[in-house]
Amino acid sequence: MRKYLVTFHKTVPDDIGHDHRVVQRQAVVSAGSDVAAAYAAKAMFREAAGVSDWRLRADTCEVIELTEQAA
Repeated sequence: MRKYLVTFHKTVPDDIGHDHRVVQRQAVVSAGSDVAAAYAAKAMFREAAGVSDWRLRADTCEVIELTEQAA
């Protein structure tokens, strides 16, 4: 299994109208693929936030595979 960092962002405007991406939640997930990691992280987000759809709290979901570094 590979490890993935899944980051959820919400885009919010500042007081002069510029949009900023704000991190809502991050999770490190072990999964067989990036798609499986996204599904797992979305389920964790829904449960932690107490919502039926993660998109109620975030706009985007970004998945990055983590690599192990040699010591």
